[in-house]
Amino acid sequence: MTSSPSTTSPASASTRSYGSDPAQVYDVIPPAAGAPAANGTVVVVHGGFWRAQYDREHALPEARAFAGAGYHVVLAEYRRVGMPGGGVPGTLDDMRDLVASIASQPDLPKPLVLVGHSAGGHLVAWAAGQTWARERGIAGVVSLAGVVDLGAADRLHLGSDATRDFVGSGPGTAAWTSADPMSTLPPKVPVRLVNGADDDTVPLGVADDYVSKAKAAGGDVTEQVVPGADHFAVIDPQSEAFRPVLAAVSSLLPSG
Repeated sequence: MTSSPSTTSPASASTRSYGSDPAQVYDVIPPAAGAPAANGTVVVVHGGFWRAQYDREHALPEARAFAGAGYHVVLAEYRRVGMPGGGVPGTLDDMRDLVASIASQPDLPKPLVLVGHSAGGHLVAWAAGQTWARERGIAGVVSLAGVVDLGAADRLHLGSDATRDFVGSGPGTAAWTSADPMSTLPPKVPVRLVNGADDDTVPLGVADDYVSKAKAAGGDVTEQVVPGADHFAVIDPQSEAFRPVLAAVSSLLPSG
């Protein structure tokens, strides 16, 4: 991961703004030349426990892999803890405004699939629970090693209590409830979770209550556990763990 400012866009990509802050941007990466055409746009939301020192650059190989599979790709940035406006509610506002901006772009085909890793997995699961998710063209979301249950993450003190830093308070507050995907079940669009069995950064147990309660509430939610995969294997295109990620995305989009 990198601590550089979030201003560098990958080669062959264009950078667009969805707000006035330098972090309120996204890169548009076209399908790779010669790749078989795929329907829809994949929106990549990076992780890093919502903290400023982790920007979208480390998610670039993942984004390029989706472009190589024929998708239009958006590599998203957002305000993070340690930046003006980062945390709750600013980061959540950014997700809402990001999706609205992408949905308004005529050159980005619908539907959209949001793919988030770690803290980004939290953000896409949160988006899946919002009433505007389907209205803005989201076909579904894929959470990769996502922090989908803030309470579980808090009890485990993940990321040196990154969850409380992100929310600015503890469980039971209005801010916590507004940010927790557990508070908006069932999700309004399908959710696919891909988690590594050997993940010691966001352990498998973080997803347990989310999956069981979402299903009990009638949500279209599935989880795939990848044997031998750690926290980063699921965003590494060179890893076997990336195959189920591609399959999850494909399953949410129309074929042909």
